[in-house]
Amino acid sequence: MNRIRFRPSRHAARGLLPGALALACARAFAATVDPALAAQAEAGDRVEALIVLPDQATPALTPLAVDTDYRARRRALVGALRARADAQQAGVLAWLRSHGIEHRAYWISNLVWARLSRAELAEFATRGDVARIDANPHLAQALPAGEAATQDVRATESIEYGVAKINAPALWALGYNGQGVVIAGEDTGYRWDHAALKPHYRGWNGTSADHDYNWHDAIHDSTGNPCGNDAQAPCDDHGHGTHTAGTFAGDDGGSNQIGVAPGAKWIGCRNMDAGDGTPARYIECMQWMLAPTDLAGQNPDPDKAPDVVSNSWGCVPSEGCTTGTEIKAAVDNLVAGGIFFAAAAANDGPGCGTITDPPAIYDSAFVVGATDSQDRMASFSSRGPVSGVTRIRPDASAPGVSTRSSVKTSTTSYGTMSGTSMATPHVAGAAALLMSVNPALKGHPDQVGDLLRNTAVTAGVTDPSNSGCGGLSMASHPNYQVGWGRIDVFAAAQATLIALDTIFADGFDHDPAPSRAYVPR
Repeated sequence: MNRIRFRPSRHAARGLLPGALALACARAFAATVDPALAAQAEAGDRVEALIVLPDQATPALTPLAVDTDYRARRRALVGALRARADAQQAGVLAWLRSHGIEHRAYWISNLVWARLSRAELAEFATRGDVARIDANPHLAQALPAGEAATQDVRATESIEYGVAKINAPALWALGYNGQGVVIAGEDTGYRWDHAALKPHYRGWNGTSADHDYNWHDAIHDSTGNPCGNDAQAPCDDHGHGTHTAGTFAGDDGGSNQIGVAPGAKWIGCRNMDAGDGTPARYIECMQWMLAPTDLAGQNPDPDKAPDVVSNSWGCVPSEGCTTGTEIKAAVDNLVAGGIFFAAAAANDGPGCGTITDPPAIYDSAFVVGATDSQDRMASFSSRGPVSGVTRIRPDASAPGVSTRSSVKTSTTSYGTMSGTSMATPHVAGAAALLMSVNPALKGHPDQVGDLLRNTAVTAGVTDPSNSGCGGLSMASHPNYQVGWGRIDVFAAAQATLIALDTIFADGFDHDPAPSRAYVPR
């Protein structure tokens, strides 16, 4: 990461730095400033800046009893994060308010977004309570588009092939379909009233809609977007989000069984403007996921957080995403709050080392590659290894070629798309199914990830377009192409049931009926 640290120098003394930055360089600079941001400011533009505070670590919490409810742990974490931000950002916020500068503060990552002039940027570069000043670029995502013709030709089935491939219907038959679990998506928005989505939206009670705590729009400054800014109801300005939501929870009650966990409830946050994201938007949606708010952005409530978050986006360095650890801090804190975080590997394959973008490069995320109906790795699916990371990535793979799901065109429209974006919601839905089988998995994303990895299918999973990455071929398990394998949620559920039967052998009976999954004798 190339950054510049402004310090007094012979060039500054001779006046070779222009304008306000030259004046500021006569003083000692404390903060590292993104060079592209500095250049943009020198051109005379107001710039979108991320004012990053030094402390980005997940707060150390007072130890809680092992059997403490995961929601209590989440409340404690949110309280600590908010208290730290209140204390450490106080000086920055006071200065911004006193100068009437547009800004927005975040606590899941300890930073403040602001729109600064070059003089204001120079002012913040001198402050001792600021670590870095990063850019907040608008990043164009290469999102999958609808397909005129499928790459993987099959007749339309009532249960979509990907849902069947990962063995979700076998769990449905036992009464487990995601009931009692909340899945969230961070995407281009959602057509919430689609026939396959509306019955499963947490904000719909069968008669009326309540979007408080169930929807958030992180788009505040778009021009010409069909959803506008700060949308007060779920809206999809692209179609990508509606498609991914259909795969994790969609079902129209008829012939379109497109979702892995149709018994789950879903909520959502729009973090892209017609496919364009920014680091601040990504962070804002993750903060909302950890403690959802009402539509005014007030009264955050960590007890209303989802159990699973599906992420089919990337903060693309090639497009200018040069942030430091801000996005990592948000992902880490979300997972520390007990939320399973599924992330698309990206679509830059078949070469090795093509998983390069946040959030898929972070250890706390569960990274997903894509396979087709024949268990072949998709040529587009990004492969590991991940530079600087020792963990095998992707973690596992799931169907993501010619996936049929809901689209935003109308409330009854369906279409196919291909991408690791389509594979990821299969994993999110699978995680929800496991939590409906064993509610004790809620709040324990590491355990859910272990179950999905350790039971993934390897037999018959091939990669016709790549013979191996990082010294591992497809004969090695795990490997850097498919990870631990293609997920099998029924096998993962069997593993958790066996474990529970062992743990609770002296005090519990198992009954597959969801209302009596584990009851005391």
